Amino acid sequence: MKVIQIQGGYGLTHVKQAERQIPVPGPNEVLIKVRTVSLNSRDLGVIGGFYQPDLSNPLVLTSDAVGEVVALGAQASRFSIGQRVSGIFTQSWISGEATQANWSSTLGSPLDGMLAEYVVLPEQGLVHVPDYLTDAEAATLPCAGVTAWHAIIEEGGVKAGDTVVVQGTGGVSLFALQFAKLQGASVIVTSSSDEKLEKARQLGADFGINYRVHPEWEKEVLKLTEGRGADHIIDVGGAETLNQSITALRVGGRISIVGLLSGGSVEGFHVVPAILRRARLQAINVGSREMFESMNRAITNHKLRPAIDRVFRFEQAIDAFKYFENGSYFGKICITL
Repeated sequence: MKVIQIQGGYGLTHVKQAERQIPVPGPNEVLIKVRTVSLNSRDLGVIGGFYQPDLSNPLVLTSDAVGEVVALGAQASRFSIGQRVSGIFTQSWISGEATQANWSSTLGSPLDGMLAEYVVLPEQGLVHVPDYLTDAEAATLPCAGVTAWHAIIEEGGVKAGDTVVVQGTGGVSLFALQFAKLQGASVIVTSSSDEKLEKARQLGADFGINYRVHPEWEKEVLKLTEGRGADHIIDVGGAETLNQSITALRVGGRISIVGLLSGGSVEGFHVVPAILRRARLQAINVGSREMFESMNRAITNHKLRPAIDRVFRFEQAIDAFKYFENGSYFGKICITL
């Protein structure tokens, strides 16, 4: 079978197509024929060495995919041949609070990922995906979807009448926009592109702020909320946005830290504004299988459709990563097998 793996060093020059034996499922395991994979910012971090994966052996890339069950190991009983499934990002996080030990079971680093024609996973690390979604749409759920669900619903408790700010128009941000609107919240989207802001409005965004035009976008949030500030902010920027997020927050509001696109170390963190706003900062690291299953029930009830930017073919996988790195996308980028 064909796989896309990183080997011998970091960077896209070390990402190669290779051949491996089709794996055989052991007890309580499932063999999946992968149909479509979706990309996440974390994948670029793995390729770039940010997460420092152990490359003593080649690593199959990406964590998110949808596929068809084609073989069952002994005692495997949760799924049947022919069913469509996705792997959960943290294979050992089934429910409840995560533990430090769970982080050794994440797909795409340190475990081999999903950018392969066939993958074997434990049946406990799989979920059914909604039937009405296309393969590309279903492939976007494991990280971006669950992260946004965790932030907005599980931890955030967003409710009707709240104001939510989402930064950018990547996968997590657009899922957060959609989930917040399901709850009846008002949503403000920030972007450097008026075209993307218009697309966000078509998805339900109430307001858009172009941060190229308004680099102090937090002031615009305060204007739009008549000085009160946002109830919840989805912060994907990290280093360059966290202080602005705090300034844009209402007293007692919450910031979900879900990304670090501008870096992971915040210099000059403004402690006093955080104290004055009684800011609640919640780091979000995807979510459990239980959260994934709850999200799937909700999106099925509402027939929510994830935003897909572009779908590449397997032989264009390197081009897909380059396109993702360019940052011009709106929604998710997928690779079909």
